[in-house]
Amino acid sequence: AGEAFDKAARILGLGFPGGPQVQDLSQGAKGVERLPRAWLKGSQDFSFSGLKTALLHRAQDLGVYPSTNEDEEGSKRELAAAFQESVVDVLVTKTLEAASECQAKGILLGGGVIANRLLREEMVRRSSFPVLLPPPPLCTDNGAMIAGCGFFHLQRGADSPLGLDVDPALSL
Repeated sequence: AGEAFDKAARILGLGFPGGPQVQDLSQGAKGVERLPRAWLKGSQDFSFSGLKTALLHRAQDLGVYPSTNEDEEGSKRELAAAFQESVVDVLVTKTLEAASECQAKGILLGGGVIANRLLREEMVRRSSFPVLLPPPPLCTDNGAMIAGCGFFHLQRGADSPLGLDVDPALSL
């Protein structure tokens, strides 16, 4: 989801990281735009590639991509809000479905995208489960955690070849 926000921000001519930029731009939108949801029925998986493509095409239709004309702020605002609503709707719905299927006792959220105000509000509003949310300053990208781990490994003299493959069971 974080990568999708970054891509949406690029399409809308905003800065990096995209999540806060899209969130800020979407404030005050009237809700005139609507973008598709990536449901991937029958699974708890999700993909935002179709949503990103829909945003790009709609931005092109409205003439706000690749232009950065200030007169387009209203259209960009509406697109940012529609994009954010679509991502939040899918994340909240799929999370609540998974929690229900697994008979969870609560929901704990983490990662950079959890700093998104709408996502936090909607998860709490729509959930019948207790929702645990870290304060926004602690909602950071997991890439920082991975880089920090690598730093400490390197300090201890450990290294890995550039061809190292993905191994989820790799010891930290």
